[in-house]
Amino acid sequence: MIFNKKQQTIARNIDTDADISKWKNWKWQLKHSVTDIDTFEKISGIKFPADYKKSLQETIDKFPLSVTPYYISLIDPKNYEYDPVFIQSFPSPSELIMSKYDMADPLAEDKDSPVPHLTHRYPDRVLFHVSNTCSMYCRHCTRKRKVGDDNHAAGMDELEPGLKYISEHPEIRDVLISGGDPLMLSDDYLDKLLERISSIEHVEMIRIGTRMPVVLPYRITNKLIEVLKKYQPIYVNTHFNHPREMTKSAEEGLAMLADAGIVLGNQTVLLAGVNDCPRIIKTLCHKLLANRVRPYYLYQCDLSEGLSHFRTPVGKGIEILENLIGHTTGLGVPTYVIDAPGGGGKIPVMPNYLISWSTNKVILRNYEGVITTYKEPDSYEATFCNRKCDECDLQLNLEGAIETSNIGIQMLLSDDDDTISLTPADNDRFDRRDE
Repeated sequence: MIFNKKQQTIARNIDTDADISKWKNWKWQLKHSVTDIDTFEKISGIKFPADYKKSLQETIDKFPLSVTPYYISLIDPKNYEYDPVFIQSFPSPSELIMSKYDMADPLAEDKDSPVPHLTHRYPDRVLFHVSNTCSMYCRHCTRKRKVGDDNHAAGMDELEPGLKYISEHPEIRDVLISGGDPLMLSDDYLDKLLERISSIEHVEMIRIGTRMPVVLPYRITNKLIEVLKKYQPIYVNTHFNHPREMTKSAEEGLAMLADAGIVLGNQTVLLAGVNDCPRIIKTLCHKLLANRVRPYYLYQCDLSEGLSHFRTPVGKGIEILENLIGHTTGLGVPTYVIDAPGGGGKIPVMPNYLISWSTNKVILRNYEGVITTYKEPDSYEATFCNRKCDECDLQLNLEGAIETSNIGIQMLLSDDDDTISLTPADNDRFDRRDE
């Protein structure tokens, strides 16, 4: 188990009796989360100039600080100004610079909320906000309006309207549990919540969005795994932004989740000064795949308040994709998306590989710059469809095939079927027998 000299020093600067068992205890980590500059300086070994420290405090007064000792231990104190872990976790005076385009709720999640704690934007899925608490306040958080201001997890009674809404809308097949961070909930509470959601007949899958494997991997415990395994299929999307975050402890937590059959994905936010480099993103994607995590989304940074210094041009994201597509496995290429301001949802943004097309030809280019032609069929006649799906007797048969029925030669080979011959229905010989 990892407990290096740097971690020991940080732990004992917090608690003189701290040992590896305390350091690995996620509740100990939360109890000792750093929420002020003086404590941060004490345990990190970083000292800020007095005038800069004053401007940092002004930032914290508006956008609070909270970071786990574990995540602090990943910072390089000798190069902290350019350290991707420090930049993501520690306040910057730049957060107080408000662009005229900044919005408190850029994704209109509150407007698309039919009942408290629930956002219903897409037809068949909902976002369930079950907690405003996080183990760390990420400086690039799109929900800065919520996290830290109302620092509590919703009680089950508060979530009842959301549960009722889900149960009354059969079109909802996918529930994404988010926050804050849902894994801030206790195992018992999470168990009850998952049980309630999974008991709704039309809910086919549950997803959990969490940054715990990144900022507090010790939260992934055997008890948590036992809870999650009960409600398959469970999908967990985490939030690694830089290869430096993929530590041995993070890998151990991811392995526990993957070994339990939980499907893992990752959502990276493109951040200026953190990961706006094709080599960084490619390395991150490779590390994710090596740990059985599918790179899912690469997000353009949202227009939330105080994030202007994190935003890159969209062209930077396109450049990164150009350096991924064709240059590494397709499994390692996330979908680059802009979450549209005003609630338009995720819009994929891709390099242009379709150069031109005509009635029967498509002109394409590949990652090398090769330009090629794809020949369309000379004659394509779609199967006639009268749009009456309920009466369809064409290929619209969406039920799973029945594997237990014996058909054809399989029927004759089967030991549990008494059929001895297959006879065409219009066999003349058998028709004569009937006479």
